[in-house]
Amino acid sequence: MSDLTDVTGDQAPASLTSETPADLTSETPAVPVDRAPAEAPPAPLADPAPPKDRRVLRGVLRWTAAVAVFGVLGSGVAYGITQQERTDVPGLATKSDGRWDYPRLVRPALPAGAALPYDDDNPGMIHYAELEQLLLPAPAGATPDPTLKGEKSRITADRFLQEFGTDSRVPSMRQDLAQGGPVQFAARGWTMPDGTATRIYLVRFHTSGYQSAFTMPYLSNAGVAPRVLKDVEGESGMDTDYLPGGQGVAHVRHDVYAESAPTGPVDVRHAYLVAGDIVALVVQSRKGSAAAVPFHQTVVLQEQLLG
Repeated sequence: MSDLTDVTGDQAPASLTSETPADLTSETPAVPVDRAPAEAPPAPLADPAPPKDRRVLRGVLRWTAAVAVFGVLGSGVAYGITQQERTDVPGLATKSDGRWDYPRLVRPALPAGAALPYDDDNPGMIHYAELEQLLLPAPAGATPDPTLKGEKSRITADRFLQEFGTDSRVPSMRQDLAQGGPVQFAARGWTMPDGTATRIYLVRFHTSGYQSAFTMPYLSNAGVAPRVLKDVEGESGMDTDYLPGGQGVAHVRHDVYAESAPTGPVDVRHAYLVAGDIVALVVQSRKGSAAAVPFHQTVVLQEQLLG
């Protein structure tokens, strides 16, 4: 999964690479050589050559010690690898669990003097960053959704409401969106080689109060999905496998749903993320069945960008 780097104000992202240590080596000063004496002392008598079997014994002992040392080192390396997650060991990263290869995430810079959305001096919990920069980028191998490629990822309220199909509350949702005056809509979508389609929508309101006035009557969690999305033939229940134990990103509420069996021809998973003045809708669908792992990964990363 991608790391998230903070960038605030107009400062550049802090470098994550360590500085190269200074070169601690130095040249060894030359040792002065004295003149040889006029008469050299007699050379010491040479030791007799060791017997052949003694040389063989010494060689065997040296090789035995070397094998023992490398055996200990090898055991230590193997132990270290088995104690780490595979993705923590260079060269052993694995996507066998179905995760996608997302680019490294970077929180966008804020306008000069703008407060962070959850600072004490920002009571409206307003995200002052560009809304498009808060959208999760597509993973490697994705094909962009041509219906969500407007200028700067901007879309209309009607395009957002298309996700709710024939839900009976769509007309009143459209009216409240027009009267409540969300600042803007943005969206991004893509399809993976296996046919899994992903669409992410962000709706930014004037303040968190306006956001709450819209989400409370239409998107409140009641154990089952409050709205029926298109391609869902039955109902969607809470996805209890998403971040079990209540973990999550501070200041972001997530309601995550999976289509209840039996599903129709298209299996749909979706989530609502509520973060200050922004509401996000994440939809992932696939003919047959939609895998849980890439969906959970996508929701977690989008949640981090809004947190």
